[in-house]
Amino acid sequence: MTLTLRKRPPDTGRDERYRLTVVGGLAALSLDAMASVAYGPEAIVLVLAVAGGAGLGFTLPVTMTIALLLAVLTLSYRQVIAAFPDGGGAYGVARAYLGRRASLVAAASLVVDYVLNVAVSVAAGVAALTSAVPELLPHTLRLCLGVLVAVTAVNLRGIAHSARAFIAPTAIFVGSIVVVIVVGLLRGAPAVAPAAAQATALETVGVLLLLKAFANGCAALTGVEAIANAVPSFRAPRVRRAQSAEVALGGLLATMLIGLAVLIEKFEIHPADGVTVLSQVTTASLGDGFGYYLVQFATVVLLALAANTSFGGLPVLAQLLANHNNLPHLFALRAERQVHRYGIGFLTITSAILLIVANGQMNVLVPLFAIGVFVGFTLSQVGMVRHWLRERSANWRGRVVLNGFGALLTGCAALVVTATKFTEGGWLIVVTLPVLVFLMERVHRAYTHIGDRLELGRVPTPPRPNRSLVVVPVGSISRLTRDAIAAALSLGDRVEAVHVTHPDDDTKAFVDAWDEWNPGVPLVQLYDHRRRLGEPLVEHLRRATEKQVFVLIAEVEPDHLWQRILQNQRGAVLARALRRRTDAVVARLRFHVR
Repeated sequence: MTLTLRKRPPDTGRDERYRLTVVGGLAALSLDAMASVAYGPEAIVLVLAVAGGAGLGFTLPVTMTIALLLAVLTLSYRQVIAAFPDGGGAYGVARAYLGRRASLVAAASLVVDYVLNVAVSVAAGVAALTSAVPELLPHTLRLCLGVLVAVTAVNLRGIAHSARAFIAPTAIFVGSIVVVIVVGLLRGAPAVAPAAAQATALETVGVLLLLKAFANGCAALTGVEAIANAVPSFRAPRVRRAQSAEVALGGLLATMLIGLAVLIEKFEIHPADGVTVLSQVTTASLGDGFGYYLVQFATVVLLALAANTSFGGLPVLAQLLANHNNLPHLFALRAERQVHRYGIGFLTITSAILLIVANGQMNVLVPLFAIGVFVGFTLSQVGMVRHWLRERSANWRGRVVLNGFGALLTGCAALVVTATKFTEGGWLIVVTLPVLVFLMERVHRAYTHIGDRLELGRVPTPPRPNRSLVVVPVGSISRLTRDAIAAALSLGDRVEAVHVTHPDDDTKAFVDAWDEWNPGVPLVQLYDHRRRLGEPLVEHLRRATEKQVFVLIAEVEPDHLWQRILQNQRGAVLARALRRRTDAVVARLRFHVR
């Protein structure tokens, strides 16, 4: 006979309130990619400037190549969203088509990138702030940790709440950059002359220089995968909304990157001490009035908030990894507001450690950035190639070419970025990735062993009752003892009270009191001259003939938290010893004083 308990259906409408719209998805998951226009073009210019004006003439071609790669990635991740609506991005693709180990490499690269993105974004935002207000420079680390705490607090209230909070800063930043580009294109000459170029020994423009500029500029592509990783965070229809957000992100980012590259060449912008490339472009386009300060302030805010991309993506990825037994299952738990608190907590703690180790200095963290994300990009592209070769759906040949070309570009970028940044701290990422894969393998192996022991996935034999023994440790005769024995009598076939005695204990007085009370339960006396508490009971239980043994430990639950220090903790000591060294079912009966 089967009994069906009717429950009120879940309030899906209420849950949907805490999920993302297209605009909300851009605000919550795209800040990393949006903010990269503040340092992506500069990374290209810094490399090309060593070849003087001839090198800087390649700014637009290099940016166009990056924009082409961005278009390939955008179209590819749009396909990933449709093929993997449960999220996971590169991890989901690799798991389905490249095997579990490759998927763990993709997952490790994404975890590293998410953590570094938080640390770099917060440090970059604070660096921009301290550049504008030098008096704050001695407080850099405290400011970094304060911003991290603020972003964490917003995300703990729910991703939709954080999205609404970040829509306005995102809109102001994108709008101000578009204004800079449009006004700059209309100007015949710069509003303010750009800063003087730094005097450096010039190099010739070669393939290696262009490859390095391309690899540096690809830092602007970090965060492109975040939407594909967090599809479950969108409102229904999730796939369509996530795809629209991905395309909007690709279009906005490409427009800003190409527009800024055109202005860099038009106004002959060069690297200058103490002045960013974006600051120079803004000055040349808008002058040094209100518009300039609006762009700078919007950049500071968005860089600080760009960490929100990781808070939207990593917890969803961690949930998938936990569901696949690659991370502890607590990462799959969600709170009322659709918040993965353990994923957010992990991200906050690891990012805080990085910021403390680096003392909040952005330049210490940047060399570690972007290596991991290109590993994920490459695995995702290769996995999608195998997807189309296996599915052979409509237009599959063109899609294979698209993803194959993307895999070639991202693979080359991964190799160049790793090689050029290896001695600057990139070696740490090269070491960290296999360590993370090893740890996830160990977690998976542990869960597999537990599953085999529990016979998960197999139909067990029908349950049959076993004769049982219920043991009640007693230290005195009281109402607590009475309630414990009463509960034990309702649980098992045979009940016995166990009293552990030590030298100098008044054993006779206790036995006399027990006989006088006469609860109808036998009393077993266990003597231990070494004054141990758990070991005598463990040895006694091993001699039990019953197949099922219960141990009922009675404890007082105090009214106030501070009163716990008044307890002797005998119950905790017994429970720990029994769980570690016996197969007994340990239950702790709480007696509430109130």
